[in-house]
Amino acid sequence: MLLAGLIACQKEESNIPTCIEDMIQRIKSEDVWNPPAKIWQYRYNGQIVYYIPSRCCDIPSILVDENCNSVCSPDGGLTGKGDDKCTDFFEKRTDEKLIWEDKRTYK
Repeated sequence: MLLAGLIACQKEESNIPTCIEDMIQRIKSEDVWNPPAKIWQYRYNGQIVYYIPSRCCDIPSILVDENCNSVCSPDGGLTGKGDDKCTDFFEKRTDEKLIWEDKRTYK
C-alpha cells in the first residue's frame, strides 16, 4: 500500500501528461527502437513540448504539446530536416528534461 502511494505521488510530481504516459506504454508494447526511444521535455515558443527523436532512417521525429497535439517534426524524414514547420526548434528550445528512456536492449 505504501509503495502504491509512493508511485502515485511520483507520477503527480512528474506532471507527465496522461497522453505522454499513454505514448510511453505504446512504445513499450513495440519492439525496441534503434536507437532506443527517449522522450524529452522542453519549453519552446512559450509552451511545454515533448520531443521524440527519430527512431531510424527516414522516420521523422515528433514534437507534441502537453495535449499530444502535433506541433511539428523538427528533424528526420527523407531530407533529415523534418517537415520545415519548426526550423528554429533546436536553437530556441530551453529547459531540457529527459522524461523517459527505453532501457530495453536492442536485439
